[in-house]
Amino acid sequence: MIIAALASGLQFLKFSNDYRVFFDKWNPQLQALEEIHNVYTDDDPVLFVITPKKGNVFSKDTLASVEWLTREAWKIPYIRRVDSLQNFQYSRAENDDLVVSDLYRNADSLSRTQIEKIRDIALTDPQLVGRIINPCGTVTGVFATFHLPGLDRQKEVPEIMRHAEKLRNQLVKSNPNLDVRLAGAVVISNEFTAASSRDMAILAPLIVVLIAATLRLLLGSALTAIAALSVIALTLAGTMGMAGWLGFVISPASVIAPNVLLTVAVADSVHVLVDFLNDLSTLNVTHKSDPVKRARYIAIILSIEQTIKPIFITTLTTAIGFLSLNFSDSPPFRDLGNIVAMGVALAFFLTVFFLPALLAVLPIAHHQRKDRKSHSQLFDKFARVVIAKRKPLTIVLAVVVAGLSAMIPLNELNDDVVKYFSEKSEFRQDWTYTTSNLTGLYTLEYSIKAKEPGGINDPEYLQVIERFADWFASQPETLHIDSILDIHKRLNKNMHGDDPDWYRLPDNKEIAAQYLLLYEMSLPPGLELNDRINIDKSASRLVVTVKDLPSNEMLDLERRADEWLTHNAPDYMKARAGSTPLMFAHIGQTNIQGMIEGTALEFIVIALILMVALRSFRLGLLSLIPNMIPAAMAFGFWALIQGKINLGLSVVANMTLGIVVDDTVHFLSNYVHAQRNLGKKAESAVRYTFRHVGKAMAVSTLVLSAGFGTLIFSSYELNAQMGLLTTITILFALLGDLLLLPSLLLFKLPARKNSREHTP
Repeated sequence: MIIAALASGLQFLKFSNDYRVFFDKWNPQLQALEEIHNVYTDDDPVLFVITPKKGNVFSKDTLASVEWLTREAWKIPYIRRVDSLQNFQYSRAENDDLVVSDLYRNADSLSRTQIEKIRDIALTDPQLVGRIINPCGTVTGVFATFHLPGLDRQKEVPEIMRHAEKLRNQLVKSNPNLDVRLAGAVVISNEFTAASSRDMAILAPLIVVLIAATLRLLLGSALTAIAALSVIALTLAGTMGMAGWLGFVISPASVIAPNVLLTVAVADSVHVLVDFLNDLSTLNVTHKSDPVKRARYIAIILSIEQTIKPIFITTLTTAIGFLSLNFSDSPPFRDLGNIVAMGVALAFFLTVFFLPALLAVLPIAHHQRKDRKSHSQLFDKFARVVIAKRKPLTIVLAVVVAGLSAMIPLNELNDDVVKYFSEKSEFRQDWTYTTSNLTGLYTLEYSIKAKEPGGINDPEYLQVIERFADWFASQPETLHIDSILDIHKRLNKNMHGDDPDWYRLPDNKEIAAQYLLLYEMSLPPGLELNDRINIDKSASRLVVTVKDLPSNEMLDLERRADEWLTHNAPDYMKARAGSTPLMFAHIGQTNIQGMIEGTALEFIVIALILMVALRSFRLGLLSLIPNMIPAAMAFGFWALIQGKINLGLSVVANMTLGIVVDDTVHFLSNYVHAQRNLGKKAESAVRYTFRHVGKAMAVSTLVLSAGFGTLIFSSYELNAQMGLLTTITILFALLGDLLLLPSLLLFKLPARKNSREHTP
């Protein structure tokens, strides 16, 4: 009834496909971008990338197809602007008049001479080359830009994409000579939803199947596997219901919370079930009326008595690990941590109150199992080897840990929102094709202020912008620059009889203002200059299109541009860059700093908890060693196989610390129990611990690895890489607990020499 009440909150869960969900409202880079969009216009485009199979855009049928698509794109919901070769506002002088018109109309009736003239104009105009048409005229694009109300992006984005995909299909059907791809910010938002839906539909069931199979194989009992899966199912339903009641918004980063819960929630159950089966198989049955049931009840009681303290401690430490994600600068990762922390607490509640009751009614027999004996003997032999070879094992592990840890600096920060998606996805392939063959989709945007209203026509202002644009043009990262400069230059040339010598900035503010006003009055509705200049003409927008850059290179380019403005522009023209890739580049760096702080605090809190729980300062400190090295080894190993750290990977150390400490807690709890309660010496206590929790540690590690390893198949690379690195960390943690921790427990400081001899 409790779980049903909690689960009813599922109806209130909401999902967001907006990439802005990765940022707090007060994020400075987000604020910079929103300020630009508030002054000018939102910039949520869908880019139709058109490639004629014959390799020539300037043919009658291709130009006709571009014209058709330009006209039909205006019918897509939420459309604000459409830009293409066809409707490019080409200005020219006719006698003493300025004529502004579409570059071409009625493509079907164009002559070869007219098409050649269109080609010459298109391939020489800086506003078109590198944005609308590639330099060799083999690929062109149609930009459809939208203004989303933002009331429900879950409906708005898919609605736009349905219309865009329909137009693409119609275009290809009417002209089979064309290859048409889709790219742009709206496509990214839609892909967030699509990838998340695919993962929820495929990965969650796959994780359940893998965990069920692993439990059945390792526990040797179908009924106990069913009991563990029941705890998982109720935990998942109750936790996600609580998330709904509390108003959590599920995003592409936090959508893996159910998958993580499916994996983490089983850990407590495994330890209880392994102890239960061990006790059940060795119990002497004395009850005459119903010996099977009596044995089962006693085994349940014993298993809870033996495990309740360590699973409470592991629940606490795991929850602290996930709660440390609140140090993240990215809200979805904070949500992920909070949701999983709630789930871990609920899993403990169910393990203690629901699982024993369920075991009491399931018809589980109490017969002795040979495989249980063999498992106990196996871990006993393993313990003897570890004890006997502890010195060489410690030396080898120390060398491996040191070697891998030394590799950590080789990792580099690289947050690329497009690379969050699998290379096999159609979206990623289309994006790569677009950036390689037409234009870049990453930008740096600046809103550069003038001294006063109308100041964008001031020659001094324009000259500074020209020098800034020239500086960007000289940078190897730059692909295209869009500003009011080219319009001013072309108008100046037009008003001087189209004399090429006059293709330069006007040297008179009043004349420049008149030219620009005349041009604006000639523009058709929908193609105004409000995407480049503000209302009172006191600021203009400069958009620099760059290559797909790693985060560190994007930040370096921003830094160099800031330095140029600082040294070469007046104070009133200083401006902050804004763009989506820049936002992700910055948050990747700041998030790592927050995670380092969170990890440090997490270590301290967990160490204090273990010191209190184990009633030993020494054991509390010792526990940190096998818990610290798995993440260090994993990130060093990652440098060898990948070397790129993104936003998702920056939280792995925090997330895994709370998980990997579980086995350490169970090992130390049993070790302390063997010494204090059973009177065993150190070596005997280690062997006792291996016999009693060795299998449970192996089972829980394999289950966790299977669960997180399944994320590798996610079409969302952010989650796939997180799953892979987490799996590596968990496996390294098992090695640390089974090989290094026993050696640390048996390590003895050399006795201090006493000048006074005495008889023992």
